[in-house]
Amino acid sequence: MHRRAMKKRIVPLLKYLIFLGIGVFLIWWSLHHIPKEKWGEFKRSLQTANYYLIIPVFLILSASHMVRALRWKVLMQPMGYHPRISNTFFAVMIGYLANLAVPRLGEVLKCTILARYEKVPAEKLVGTIVAERAVDVLSLAIIFLLAMITQYDVVGEYGSQLLKQLFENSTGHFSWIRVAVVIGILAAIVVAIRIWFRQFSHLQVVILAKKILKGIWEGLLSIRNLQRKWAFLAYTATIWILYIGGTWIGFMATEGTTGLGMQHALSALAFASIGMIITPGGIGAYAYFIAAVLEKNNIPFEIGFANGTLQWFAQFIIVLLVGSLCLILLPLYNKKKTHESS
Repeated sequence: MHRRAMKKRIVPLLKYLIFLGIGVFLIWWSLHHIPKEKWGEFKRSLQTANYYLIIPVFLILSASHMVRALRWKVLMQPMGYHPRISNTFFAVMIGYLANLAVPRLGEVLKCTILARYEKVPAEKLVGTIVAERAVDVLSLAIIFLLAMITQYDVVGEYGSQLLKQLFENSTGHFSWIRVAVVIGILAAIVVAIRIWFRQFSHLQVVILAKKILKGIWEGLLSIRNLQRKWAFLAYTATIWILYIGGTWIGFMATEGTTGLGMQHALSALAFASIGMIITPGGIGAYAYFIAAVLEKNNIPFEIGFANGTLQWFAQFIIVLLVGSLCLILLPLYNKKKTHESS
């Protein structure tokens, strides 16, 4: 029993260290990518940056988090739950804060917070989280499409370059073996899960997993049964418009990127969003992808990396400050509400 508990702690820690290692490697790789004679420009970009722009970026991204909380509420309504917007916002921000420490921990924490303070079943909230992520993936695909339309030469070239690196062998040719390995692993996982569910259906862990999956299915169906479909779509569009606006304003912070337009913000956001997924909080990857995309737009890598670093740092500070404040306010607010109800 003790060994099992230790395993549960060690496995997530190892996963976190691996992804953190990827982020640290990308930071090292990005800095190594800057020629020695260009280090002066990189330092100068950071020294001369307009740090006051963090204020409008702070307001824009905080607003996007509030809109995300409002959208989450819309997803809960078909199931008959109407949590207070304050607790929903607290849960969203605390979730982001937790994700800085351990990837995906925030998704679990969001559900448990509302389950505790708003009496919404956690397993049903898992479904709404899955639904949100599905919509976000679709939204990101639309961002990529818009970026392709506005900057086909940049996005198409860089996207194909990344795919080549992923599926090329050591000789530089496309490898069908790599594709087959990926498909085989995915198929094996699906078959293993089906066998596990069929042969061990009496186990408590399988029963719990089925209960969670049922909750996920209800959450996914909640999109189809939305009472306020247009509000949900409007909130989703607003979130991504704010993301684009925040990225564009972030360009104004450093010399050499101030003249970039919305089309550049679209392509930078598209690839930087992938960076937010693959490393904890986007460390290393976010700045690297922005620099790589801007380099395709004839912006020197060192200047793009300086700007990407500042944009990532602004988001990190926002989550750290607002998330920590929400962590403090959550019990105080609910204690006050409980006292008023009594």
